Amino acid sequence: VLARYQDPKTGVWSLVMGHEAEQGNYAEASGSAMFVYALAKGSRLGYLDKKYAQVARRGYNGLLKTFVAPDASGALALNGTVSVGGLGGTPYRDGTLAYYTSEPLRVNDLKGVGPLILASVEMEIATENAVGQGKTVGLDYYFNHELRKNTFTGQPEQWHYTWEERTHGGFWLWGNQLRELGARTIAVPAAPTAASLKPLSIYLIVDPDTKKETPTPHYLAPAENKVITDWVRAGGTLVLLANDTANCEIRHFNELAKNFGVQFTSQSVNMVQGSQFEQGRVDLSSGAAVFPRAKTAYIKELAVLATQAPAQPLVVNGGKNIMATVQLGKGRVFVLGDPWLYNEYTDGRKIPATFENFQAGKDLGRWLLR
Repeated sequence: VLARYQDPKTGVWSLVMGHEAEQGNYAEASGSAMFVYALAKGSRLGYLDKKYAQVARRGYNGLLKTFVAPDASGALALNGTVSVGGLGGTPYRDGTLAYYTSEPLRVNDLKGVGPLILASVEMEIATENAVGQGKTVGLDYYFNHELRKNTFTGQPEQWHYTWEERTHGGFWLWGNQLRELGARTIAVPAAPTAASLKPLSIYLIVDPDTKKETPTPHYLAPAENKVITDWVRAGGTLVLLANDTANCEIRHFNELAKNFGVQFTSQSVNMVQGSQFEQGRVDLSSGAAVFPRAKTAYIKELAVLATQAPAQPLVVNGGKNIMATVQLGKGRVFVLGDPWLYNEYTDGRKIPATFENFQAGKDLGRWLLR
């Protein structure tokens, strides 16, 4: 229906749809912006047919041409938002075309600016969405399987370093970045097999459990290490994110890592005291091949890496290997001794803005999905 009433010339929508030709009716900014946002996001997430992405694009171009213009000071302004619309009251609002078109227009009205920002974000996502199209990112829920009691049901639920977890310890934000790049994110709840890894483009193993975290942890076994290594050789992309040795099952994790020339050492660095965030600074400049935009990250209490061929140090700070990459056969591996991209340090609420963890997550996502 919205596509039917889109103005074929301007790409935007009238204040009162279905009465476009009637005198006094006019193109309106806030409704047009809301329609663009809904159509773009709906088509991206699969709720609407992909054809509506083009309707949204025409609408967005129309928004910029019809409503966005410099004001007297030279700053860009959003014109054409109706001040209000309603029924009843005093004076009585009778719901006629004459009533609706009599309400005054406003400049930079927030109910127009807000939807325009949302629409603009969707348009930006659309330009990057092809990067991960057709690719699936699987996050291990087997070696990392920490449980807690659900507050409402009282039943156990998995929570630490999961896609679904929106509190500090989850990967919801990073997962959302990967989805915005066009990839599909899924959980991998069982031990990896050739069959379970075959549909994946990327496989992430994060912070395998110790007995302190899980009474009966699942340790990486030789057969699983071989399956994963063979999958990488065949073209898979593997991400290994450990933790400091006090909070991660390192011994068995290293049995897998050594297949790629990497070891998580017992040495931890960036031991941050309280809110002295500078103690967690990591300079990413040596890792521009993976992080072309992010220059500085915050990573605390991470395990230093030891590397040998085929691994290559990627980020080195103070002579310590912080991150490494590996090319093995047709596949690649990214290794870091910390989970670092969880919500607490990507949502912009806790650490200073000088640390670019959110951008680093996007950079890494693009590298993994390329």
